[in-house]
Amino acid sequence: MRLRREKPPEWQRYSKKEIENLIIKLRKEGKSLAEIGMILRDNYGIPDIRASIGKKLQKFLEEKGLAPEIPEDIFNLMKKAVNLKKHLEKHKKDVHNRRALQLVESKIRRLAKYYIRKGKLPKDWKYSIEQAELLVGR
Repeated sequence: MRLRREKPPEWQRYSKKEIENLIIKLRKEGKSLAEIGMILRDNYGIPDIRASIGKKLQKFLEEKGLAPEIPEDIFNLMKKAVNLKKHLEKHKKDVHNRRALQLVESKIRRLAKYYIRKGKLPKDWKYSIEQAELLVGR
């Protein structure tokens, strides 16, 4: 069992306000939540965002109105599905990747049900590969 750190480490150079400004700046640059976490860890030496600002990154961005409209895990799966679809258009007899596409789309639908239930996606949200191509192609 790992114990969660309650306060930032003593050696951390950045204040809560500076970290919040860094997060906002990185999000406005178009960085994903995972990229923000890695940049803060690797470039700024901030090991734990939750301990530093007192809340999770997703919750902080929601409060600031900068949270992604589609949860990051579904978005990444949609990118994977679009890439598989492009591959299958070129290689029509690739049955292994056809099955992989089915599995990825199944994961997207299951996650979508969860996020609709939690209120993070609208009740009428439905997955389609065309919609995914439009979202990922932005």
